[in-house]
Amino acid sequence: MPSDTILTRRSFGLALGAGLAVSALPALALNVDQARALIDKAVADINRVINSGKSESAMFPEFEKLFARYADVPTIARSALGVAARSASNAQMKAFTKAFQVYISRKYGRRFREFIGGRIEVTDAHPLKSYYEVISTAHLKGEAPFEVRWHVSDKAGKSLFFNIIIEGVNMLASERTEIGAMLDKRKGNLDALIEDLKNS
Repeated sequence: MPSDTILTRRSFGLALGAGLAVSALPALALNVDQARALIDKAVADINRVINSGKSESAMFPEFEKLFARYADVPTIARSALGVAARSASNAQMKAFTKAFQVYISRKYGRRFREFIGGRIEVTDAHPLKSYYEVISTAHLKGEAPFEVRWHVSDKAGKSLFFNIIIEGVNMLASERTEIGAMLDKRKGNLDALIEDLKNS
């Protein structure tokens, strides 16, 4: 495998985002029913928020709470930061993870807000490599239904999702590429990136 000095975020971002984070996952103690139950709860809460009638600004804190409750935020954040996470201090990783949680909650909150008037329902679940994939279907008014896939593991010590795939767009892969590009634009200054994510 090429050394880290040869790897570039832009050329290998998609492959690393989908591959490295998954390959690091251990064998799971949870079962398919538990994985599905987690996403059933997450989907129920998302449906509640998107159909609550609240404004976008009022929804964002709700989405952040759901992301913190159901997602393995540290794993997602470290995957998004990529190689740069290895040289980051503990304080920087803590600050980045907190800022990333706000950023990703708003980003995906905007996407889920598009589902207002519709619903998401879990339709299937099955083991996939060393984790579980839970499949749901988004039903939007006036649009054809489409899949939202959730990847669940217990790497963090409890069942949490560590990836979402919406209409084929892989969160881990796309965020690793996007965060990498943002860090490159700031000439590798992680502290500057953290500040910008807080205000995104």
